[in-house]
Amino acid sequence: MLEAAIAGQLNTYLGNLKRPIELVASLDDSAKSSELRQLLQQIATMSPLVTYIEKNDDSRKPSFLVTQANGNDNIRFAGIPMGHEFTSLVLALLHVGGHPTKLDQETIDQIQGLEGEYVFETYISLSCHNCPEVVQALNLMAVLNPNISHTMIDGALFQDEVDQRKVMAVPTVYLNGENFGAGRMTLAEILPKIDAGAAAKDAAKLNQKQNFDVLIIGGGPAGGSAAIYAARKGIRTGIVAERFGGQVMDTLAIENFISVKATEGPKLVAALEEHVNEYDVDVMNVQRAKSLNKNGKLLDVELENGAILTSKTVILATGARWRELGVPGEQEYRGHGVAYCPHCDGPLFKGQPVAVIGGGNSGVEAAIDLAGIVGHVTLIEFNSELRADAILQKKLFSLNNIKVITGAQTTEITGADGKVNGLTYIDRTTEQTHTVDLKAVFVQIGLIPNTDWLKGTIELSKFGEIEVDNHGMTSLPGVFAAGDVTTIPYKQIIMAMGDGARAALGAFDYLIRNDFDHDNEADEAA
Repeated sequence: MLEAAIAGQLNTYLGNLKRPIELVASLDDSAKSSELRQLLQQIATMSPLVTYIEKNDDSRKPSFLVTQANGNDNIRFAGIPMGHEFTSLVLALLHVGGHPTKLDQETIDQIQGLEGEYVFETYISLSCHNCPEVVQALNLMAVLNPNISHTMIDGALFQDEVDQRKVMAVPTVYLNGENFGAGRMTLAEILPKIDAGAAAKDAAKLNQKQNFDVLIIGGGPAGGSAAIYAARKGIRTGIVAERFGGQVMDTLAIENFISVKATEGPKLVAALEEHVNEYDVDVMNVQRAKSLNKNGKLLDVELENGAILTSKTVILATGARWRELGVPGEQEYRGHGVAYCPHCDGPLFKGQPVAVIGGGNSGVEAAIDLAGIVGHVTLIEFNSELRADAILQKKLFSLNNIKVITGAQTTEITGADGKVNGLTYIDRTTEQTHTVDLKAVFVQIGLIPNTDWLKGTIELSKFGEIEVDNHGMTSLPGVFAAGDVTTIPYKQIIMAMGDGARAALGAFDYLIRNDFDHDNEADEAA
């Protein structure tokens, strides 16, 4: 079942087990059950501490528990956790087997202190690069607290459940039978949703922090680069980020990052985070900035949880988010056929007709990727011709299950029974209205800067981007900006990193040219 190299690595990992574990399978006569049996039996041969058992019960088939002998049935995989989920399986084996987690003691105590019963179910697809983080977070919680259980469910194998619950995006999480959330979620994001006092505790801790020399808002390539350059100057540096990595976490193939021939977004973010952590940078993750205000010579950043952080300089690197169509039906069916990540949600529409809106590189790449999964792709572009690179267009037109419609304005996404069933567009040449029967619409029409919270505070362009000078300085002294949120003309990862470095150097230059001695004395006295 497992290739020799992967089997060898797993065999090494299982050497870290501290106590016996059982793999308890629930199987039927299907080919997938046979495949799962083969995988679990192979794993059981790798360690004397692993036992394979078959138990004919009422659980989903094929599925299996990872549990201690006579332990709690807290972690179940419904499906075969290969692809992106293989790491989730390995970690479950290790943690149930007594290998310590990498969580800090405060987080462990918070999880173990949760009262009540929490039954989590997560619908995933094996090609989803966002799903493993959710699966692994919930599995960890199930290991640490006997009142928490978690089941990973491969939506492709349990299509009846997917249809019944109208799951049309992954990951989708249910808690005690009710929809808990969809999309990428970290452990730090999940805990506050079930621990009512978490936000107030966070705010209290954040309010105790000393003033920063530079406070960076945003943890993407620009923010991470800025943090490294600032910290190397020996100044007190902090990062506030909703999600470290930003949009790059949703990017798969990266082939134009100079000196790295090919990588994936999550891998690049992991390397960036590791690099940032090499320095004395205070990373405050899963925090959202609410407002920016001048406080004498200093700057106050208020967070959504009510905390206020103070700094001598601020670097805004909040990036951008997917641009929405803004047509009827988009919000109503978001997560129910309206999607923004073809890599994640494409497998849910295997063999079915879908549409991609957008004829730039992102749209054409999405259409090409989806063509190998779905039944048919309709690519709709507003302009009279596609804007994607020639090499991508050549590949696009070589595929026989893609139809390209240019000069078309999407006017509505329609649906029935809570999910998408089509869209309407106007031919901009003939002004005739047309409809297309579909099961999903993937929106790929570019990005919009995350500057809503800054309106009226600093100068923005007509597109909502932050205006900066050649040092990265904004219209507000002491405030700098970098990356996709600014007016830089090309929104590329490598450009954002360079821009982050420029803003950090600009902020350092500002610090040494302005007198903050009085403020430093006040800080030390406090």
